[in-house]
Amino acid sequence: MATDSVAILLLPGWQNSGEAHWQTHWERQHGHVRVEQGDWQWPLRGDWMARLEEVLLDTAYCAGRPCCLVAHSLGCQLVAAWAAHTRHAATVCGALLVAPPDVERADVPPQIAAWRKVAWQRLPFASTLVMSSDDPYCSAERAGAMAQAWGATLVAAGPRGHLNGDSGLGDWPAGLALLDALIKA
Repeated sequence: MATDSVAILLLPGWQNSGEAHWQTHWERQHGHVRVEQGDWQWPLRGDWMARLEEVLLDTAYCAGRPCCLVAHSLGCQLVAAWAAHTRHAATVCGALLVAPPDVERADVPPQIAAWRKVAWQRLPFASTLVMSSDDPYCSAERAGAMAQAWGATLVAAGPRGHLNGDSGLGDWPAGLALLDALIKA
């Protein structure tokens, strides 16, 4: 499958992706579409899942072609939760899951307490999970456990923090290569 025949939906995490974030670069430079949420500060799991479903089903951008989800941080938990409940998983050909947070940790901020339970079931589409060895929001062991449970190929990016704007990834060519490989697989 050619990359240009797939709709790419960007799923930022809590507080959205800022100016220096690779998702913002991909949106501007490659024309990928960000799924805008109603509340980036106090994200409600059900609201975010409904918004993803709405975009997948009602957006002309996705109409008639498969979608690939590109999630960062809490967006990864959104993909897992949505996939566990939707009847429309067949609209998705794959998911690139970058730096999933461990929302079951004791120190989860109250703003994302509604996400405290990880959806541990296998994803019904191909996926790649990219983790950093020094992510402050998820240990390598927990990221590996999520990848295994979700049936995702695990890619270790080395010590790169939370793989966000502070990680200095810019347009993140390595991430684009992973997305291309996922779509072509």
